[in-house]
Amino acid sequence: MDILTQLNSAMAYIEEHIEDDMELTDVSSVTAYSPYHFGRLFYYIADMSLSEYIRKRKLSLAAMKLQNGGDKVIDLAILYGYDSADSFTRAFVKQHGVTPSNAREPGISLTIFPPLTFQIKIEGVQAMNWRIEEREAFEVFGIERIFKNDENDRVPGFWDECFGNGEYERLYKAAGAKNGEDGKHCIGAICGYFESGDDSFPYIICALKKSESDTDGYRVAQIPKFTWAVFRSDATDHMGTEILKMYNRAHSEWLPSSGYDKAAGPDIEVYYDTPNGKYYQEVWIPVRKA
Repeated sequence: MDILTQLNSAMAYIEEHIEDDMELTDVSSVTAYSPYHFGRLFYYIADMSLSEYIRKRKLSLAAMKLQNGGDKVIDLAILYGYDSADSFTRAFVKQHGVTPSNAREPGISLTIFPPLTFQIKIEGVQAMNWRIEEREAFEVFGIERIFKNDENDRVPGFWDECFGNGEYERLYKAAGAKNGEDGKHCIGAICGYFESGDDSFPYIICALKKSESDTDGYRVAQIPKFTWAVFRSDATDHMGTEILKMYNRAHSEWLPSSGYDKAAGPDIEVYYDTPNGKYYQEVWIPVRKA
């Protein structure tokens, strides 16, 4: 199955089991992707975690039931997987801005999220700068953190933390970097470079390991040989501003019609600084011929 067919099969599965206690593993089982890879893929394209999407769908259906019938609040709370009427009410208010009881009132405005349907985007105006690159295995070193499979939205906070506590600057220096070398040294991040065997994935803010690199106190990770689809941004004033957009376009625009499938391997972000203070950003996605 192609990527769009698999995504739409997963959305159909969610609708069929919306009253069940679904996990990422359950949804990914109708696709060819592992829970980790499907969770990342969904996040890139939908710009929200799968658990957030399922929660929004359940609360949307609950709101429609409240407006169209006489369901009790506690019954809906249990139906959609909440431990109590209070926890259901808090989640309901967060999405809709009103309590479940208020939602019954005529003329009340509610925030409904319809089921997602994935289609190929036709984007003829905005060009994509990409290339296919073969690369032998290599090593990186850096600061590692383990996230739950549905915690992709917590990754930016990890970057903020490393900037704030000086770890990023220390890693930059440990890589042998000097300002203004235009990408001779760069900082990146690699996600999913080993299968943890549970519901989590590793993420490392890292530098390429070279003979002169000072790796003391850092996690060293080996990245296997892969074929990569590499997407490069235009120069930007700040790091990280184009990464999610490039991931989204790579998966929703390029991959469905590229003749390639996504391979089971890590995703890479690379940030190159320039002498004029700007940055180039790259996304590396492991691929294989379809």
